[in-house]
Amino acid sequence: MNAVEIAIRMETDAIKFYSEAANKTSNAVGKKMFLSIVEDEKRHLEMLQRLFKDLDLHFNTASPMRTMKTIFEEMKDVMLQRAEATKNELEAFKIAMEMEKEGIEFYKKAALEAPSEKEKKLFEMLVPEEEQHYAIFANTYFFMKESGSWFMWEEHSIVDGGTPWA
Repeated sequence: MNAVEIAIRMETDAIKFYSEAANKTSNAVGKKMFLSIVEDEKRHLEMLQRLFKDLDLHFNTASPMRTMKTIFEEMKDVMLQRAEATKNELEAFKIAMEMEKEGIEFYKKAALEAPSEKEKKLFEMLVPEEEQHYAIFANTYFFMKESGSWFMWEEHSIVDGGTPWA
């Protein structure tokens, strides 16, 4: 099995896992986030399938972080409501982080060993998108586990009374 076939299987597995996680999570923000990542993974899968079939490859890049910012902005009020994450939801995010970490390492290695420039270019393009996915999952995990701490660090709260030099 070559790198493209392995990547196709990885993306297919990711789509399935993230779709199931979206269906199981009760947190509206988490659900929307998983569904957004599913769309990214579907786009990755389509590009890999085109490469596998040796069709003309269209590099459709995306900005998962920009998409997440839009989702979080749209759902700001929902986010501000303290919702306890279930153990299963937190576990899903931990698994997602591990999947993305493995994907990043795989695509980096595959780019180095790619037999064609077309494959190398695609694998190199996928690395930063998967890195963004990882960051999104890690950030969401931290938010759902420790909302108060998340707001302090992500919103850059000043806990010293507001003095900029302290």
